[in-house]
Amino acid sequence: MGAKRLIVSGDDFGAAREVNEGIVRAHRDGILTQTSLMVSGDAADHAVALARATPSLAVGLHLVLAQGRAAAPAARIPALVSSDGAFGDAPIASGLRYAWLAIRRAGRMQLAREVEAQLAAFARTRLPLSHVDGHLNMHLHPMVLPILLSLAPRYGIRAMRVSRESLAAALRWDGRHALRKAFEGVVFHALARRAAPRLHAAGIVSSERVFGMHQTGHVDERYLVHLVETLPDGVSEVYAHPATGQAAVMARHQRDYDHAGELAGLTSERVRATIEEAGVELTSYRELAAA
Repeated sequence: MGAKRLIVSGDDFGAAREVNEGIVRAHRDGILTQTSLMVSGDAADHAVALARATPSLAVGLHLVLAQGRAAAPAARIPALVSSDGAFGDAPIASGLRYAWLAIRRAGRMQLAREVEAQLAAFARTRLPLSHVDGHLNMHLHPMVLPILLSLAPRYGIRAMRVSRESLAAALRWDGRHALRKAFEGVVFHALARRAAPRLHAAGIVSSERVFGMHQTGHVDERYLVHLVETLPDGVSEVYAHPATGQAAVMARHQRDYDHAGELAGLTSERVRATIEEAGVELTSYRELAAA
């Protein structure tokens, strides 16, 4: 495995101007190396403009299938969205519904139609596609991943997040919400075990581990220092949700998120010094896929 390399990601690019500005600041003034674009987000155009002005920032697709809006017209995916094109807000209920829909050919076709619509919308930005991940990690859904794999050659998907994180380590750091974290750990461990060999067979790269899911909304300076000091060899990813303020469009889904604390951590001189002392190399999926 060799040297320690760390991908530092900012999710929800395009959701709101506050998110976009926080992500670009975390990149320009801090350690953030990449971000993931919500192509149907309220501030997607603003995000694309910032990304074009910041070519050192690697940008991927943040696939949205819950808590957001569809890219395909609602009339073409009526089983997935309400009449105004909005997905459901509850991720577990949405995941179960997609599993049920995919049993029927019409449901599978609608799901594939929406996934491709989001990839096509990203392609129209003319930004190089660094990677694909998903809002609420929905890209690893057993009915979604095969669609992404089938579309990978056409849209140039070369890297994808596989959410695999040590539950024991996460609970040692912060034992709160243990039941929720245990549920997440069991579900995503199973999804990662299923996804990893399929991605490898398709020539799609991923990191060896991912941090941030169990600490979501609280990837602050203390956590980042601890993470870097205990980082194992190989390629790791940590993802956060920095923003310059609480975006109204995301508020009901991220009530306890410390966006300012995450932005402060990602731009912290202490964190940067710890990275240098530990000999950790910052990288991105774009660089990983190009190697």
